[in-house]
Amino acid sequence: MRRACASRLHALLSRRALALGLPPPPRPPAQLQGITEPGAASHLGAAFLARALSSGLPAARRPCALQIQRITEPGAASSRIGAAFLARAGFSSEASAAAQDSAKPAERTGGEGSDGKSGKSEQGDAGKSVRGGPVSWLSFLLLLVTGGGIIVYYDKEKKRHIEELKNRTSAVKQEPSVGTAAIGGPFKLLNHDGKPVTEKDFLGKWTLLYFGFTHCPDICPDELQKMALAIDKIKEKTKMEIVPVFITVDPDRDTVEQVRDYVNEFHPDLIGLTGTADEIKKVARAYRVYYMKTEEEGSDYLVDHSIVMYLMNPKMEFVKFYGKNYDADSLADGIIKEIKGRQ
Repeated sequence: MRRACASRLHALLSRRALALGLPPPPRPPAQLQGITEPGAASHLGAAFLARALSSGLPAARRPCALQIQRITEPGAASSRIGAAFLARAGFSSEASAAAQDSAKPAERTGGEGSDGKSGKSEQGDAGKSVRGGPVSWLSFLLLLVTGGGIIVYYDKEKKRHIEELKNRTSAVKQEPSVGTAAIGGPFKLLNHDGKPVTEKDFLGKWTLLYFGFTHCPDICPDELQKMALAIDKIKEKTKMEIVPVFITVDPDRDTVEQVRDYVNEFHPDLIGLTGTADEIKKVARAYRVYYMKTEEEGSDYLVDHSIVMYLMNPKMEFVKFYGKNYDADSLADGIIKEIKGRQ
């Protein structure tokens, strides 16, 4: 039946071509005889006759091998056979494309008519590509929400803990004071002029005390120089006079004469104090000063001691101590701040 239809179509086209004075079309190859749709022959014939009547058949060209090879699928009957035939007859690529487009609805219908298996498989594959991945969008969103909640909770707890610490600290500060540090006390020494001096001789004045020894190679000279500069700066800024005092921790070598020569090298207002070993031990204990002889070789030795200055108020009560980390400017500013805060 298929071959008979193809033969009739070929005969019809040959008669039409002879009537127009054109060479008869070649016999279609075996691949083109597999037309399965009943209306394919008439469609192809109508297209060919319309082309012949309008402009005449051009010279025959060799059909594209790719187009002939694609006419094998059972569902590509009219469109692909018609496209190959038109290409064989010399029609343009637009005619071939039009013939292929005419059968697209049939192909879609055929896809849907096969119980929708093709559509279902495509949807299933699409779903698997989304749900089968290692991390889906939903799980990623849940992870972000959970992480954000944990961070917010942690920040709230941290702020609450800091507020509790501040409240506890402020509560402790508001409690009444139980007293001052146990630094300072009565003493009896000799000044660099050889006159007896006690703590009562410094009442009514702000006093700055430093413990050292005259044979100190570097630290004591640096600290006394810093003390001298600081009290001059304080006097320039505030007109307040601070009494600088040097107390030796080496009574065996620091006699009255030795201390006098030493303090005169730093400042004219600097007062040097010395005494017996027991008197020095008593005053050092009262002010919590550490000192000890080191590297003793005959009379040449050093004394290891605390490097601290003590600020005493006009009642000879301890106010604050200043270590080696203060320079002259910071020492002067610190003393001014303490004095003004207590006036």
